[in-house]
Amino acid sequence: MKNWFKQNSSHLIVIAIFFALVFFYFSPVWQGKALSQHDVVQAMGSQKELFDFKAQDGKAPQWTNSMFGGMPTFQIWYHHTYNVATYISNGIKAIFPLPADIILIYLLGGYFLLSVLRIKPWLAAVGAIAITFSSYNFIYIEAGHVNKAYAIAYLAPIIGAVIMCYRGNKFWGSILLALFLALEIRTNHVQMTYYLFIALLVYVGFELYYAIRDKKLPEFAKNTAVQVGAVLVAVAVNATVLFPTYEYSKLTTRGKANISKTEDGGTTGGLDKEYAYAWSQGIGENLTFIIPNAYGGKSNGVLDEKSNSYKYLTSIGVPANQALPFTQYLPTYWGEKSFTSGPWYFGVGVFALFILGLFIVKDRLKWWILAATVLTLLLSFGKHFTLISDLFFDYFPMYNKFRAVESILIIPSILIPLLAVLAVHELITRKDEIVDLDKKVLYSFGAVAAICLIVAVMPSILDLKNSEHQNFVAMLGQQTGDAGMANQLADALVKDRADLASADAWRSFFIVVLVFALVFAFIKKKLSSTALIVVIGVVTLVDLWTVDKRYLNNDTFVDKSSLNRPIEEREVDQLVKIDKDPSYRVLDLTTNPFSDAKASYFHKSLGGYHAAKLMRFQEILEHQFNGAINEDVLDMFNVRYLITKDPQNNVDRIQRRSTAAGNAWFVDKVTFVKDNNQEMQAINSFDPSKEAFVHEEFKSKIDEKRLRLANNATIKLTSYHPDKMEYEYSAPNDVFAVFSEVYYDKGWKAYVDGEEVPILRADYILRALQLPGGNHKVEFVFDPPIVKVSNIISLIGSIVLVLGLAAGIFLTYRKKQKTA
Repeated sequence: MKNWFKQNSSHLIVIAIFFALVFFYFSPVWQGKALSQHDVVQAMGSQKELFDFKAQDGKAPQWTNSMFGGMPTFQIWYHHTYNVATYISNGIKAIFPLPADIILIYLLGGYFLLSVLRIKPWLAAVGAIAITFSSYNFIYIEAGHVNKAYAIAYLAPIIGAVIMCYRGNKFWGSILLALFLALEIRTNHVQMTYYLFIALLVYVGFELYYAIRDKKLPEFAKNTAVQVGAVLVAVAVNATVLFPTYEYSKLTTRGKANISKTEDGGTTGGLDKEYAYAWSQGIGENLTFIIPNAYGGKSNGVLDEKSNSYKYLTSIGVPANQALPFTQYLPTYWGEKSFTSGPWYFGVGVFALFILGLFIVKDRLKWWILAATVLTLLLSFGKHFTLISDLFFDYFPMYNKFRAVESILIIPSILIPLLAVLAVHELITRKDEIVDLDKKVLYSFGAVAAICLIVAVMPSILDLKNSEHQNFVAMLGQQTGDAGMANQLADALVKDRADLASADAWRSFFIVVLVFALVFAFIKKKLSSTALIVVIGVVTLVDLWTVDKRYLNNDTFVDKSSLNRPIEEREVDQLVKIDKDPSYRVLDLTTNPFSDAKASYFHKSLGGYHAAKLMRFQEILEHQFNGAINEDVLDMFNVRYLITKDPQNNVDRIQRRSTAAGNAWFVDKVTFVKDNNQEMQAINSFDPSKEAFVHEEFKSKIDEKRLRLANNATIKLTSYHPDKMEYEYSAPNDVFAVFSEVYYDKGWKAYVDGEEVPILRADYILRALQLPGGNHKVEFVFDPPIVKVSNIISLIGSIVLVLGLAAGIFLTYRKKQKTA
């Protein structure tokens, strides 16, 4: 045991340093505080109903009616009982609370990757810090994109496991690949996994080229085969994550449209291109890689009493207590994104070392790093450089399922520090062999320093205004009622943007000069390799740490007690809840109802917050709620209450809608339509309580001859559960019943007195049944077959993964015993 500690002392010290960094950065966590995050609050709203029933039943329902008229809970919350990755993740979270656990995974994962490349521990630690403290890793956490942050944290160790397989240790490489990929997929953020797949596909392409060149195709095939096996195990472990999601995604905004959108009358698949490209990285915004505030930082909340905007407002008589809050809302960010939480900053010293690495690193990994970085950078431009983006969007499998294409910059945020560390490694191990090293160092650092100096001295060289600037000035004029004041305030804001860019440019200039001085001193043998690593590590940490603290800092944390009930119940919510009917719906118009789940915390809301709505519901929004709200559609969704604001006093008020159709009703007339377009047009204006529109695809399941008028027929909901709804009805003859529940044919089944009957779709999105005359009981039960199958596959995959890990540990231990 003593020998083991001695052999691994460097690793243990590095890990201890990582623990210390996490402890000090997230000191509020250890004081009983937690992050207050927009997305987390939204998740609480969307999950409230399922957690209420989980507490009641001991298990969470698989369907919820609290959002969008109803949707599966696969993408909201699911336990994944048979997934071993669930228990590993929960174990990590139990030891290190959120978000400390995420940053620790980042650090350990980056350290593992660099250790695979045989980088010495102290330098590997510096690289891990550079990878981890890249600004967006913290910005995503601050913004509440926790699953995305977890997914990104596992990217580096996955890359390390793949490299390990191709560099001679396919046994442990494949085992660790299965483990890390299982944990990655379990985070349930497929977009990040997909972007990693693109980068690794490029890497495998390079390995194939080298295998052909060196006549080592059989070895390449073996190395690739074991990785394919590892991937299959990881996929099997996460069957309950992937398979239901895939089935559901085909019916969402990620899938195929139902309404004709193309000139030939066809439908499109995937997201709308404009929507997918909404958050595209501006080409010029890459300047933030080395100057964080070059584009103004985050959208607002940056300016203070020293700003030109504040000084202008106070100079014209605006009280200080009004001027400061106003300046906090002024948009310092001037790029083309709708808004942003901050810039992509990789560290100016790290970036300069990356440039140097392009000239001095001999490891063939350099060419993959360069190719993958360039490709992902071009893809991040989205609408700003469509030549590459459109090729991927139109032809690359699944690429058009994802939005916010700038997110692919998480790949360069790993690869740029990786090559920077390899550059330092080259300096330490073979500086005397590198031709013209002095010039390469001077040119690499000089180019970066020159850019920083130019922006520092002449920030006006940047545009400092986006394409919406004049609209912004006009809006200011409307708010203030003074066009002249609006123009002068906008000019002051532009000066503030220039000051922000200049200040950070000077900051970056001095940092890059300092790193250059360290490298040059080492080359001239004025500095030891240990000192070089330590000082570069400290400079890198301080540089990135201080930028990260602009976005995720102590002020971001609040007392946990304030999060126990983060969504405040209003008087209007209490009044609505007096109505004890379990199935009516509410539409809260005090916010944008279809991007806010707070109403779902208290009610069955027609609105909600989720990135993957059912396509049919999204199409309802686009065609029936675009500009004005179709009251007939509200009726068919049984929207009994509207929550609005009184324009006179800005007080919330309730409007009770007497025309809401109820949770179920019988119609007198069924009209068939030939396609989805006609079905959508039909509900533009109709009485849902009297007529139902049904697609012709369901005509064969309806016996029209037996249908009669629903005279004296009644139907009522007798038992409500998200996964099981029971009705009782009485009818003198066969009738056609429509239910104010969303049609979803991947798990819902209907029974009349225990005998299954086909579920039909009516009014574009609702469920309907043809019911026999008499007194009967109707049951709707949600029990998706895909979940049962996925649970079995997940259990098998988990067993294989655990056995593989156990076998690896046992065989390694036995090998060491024999050699001891």
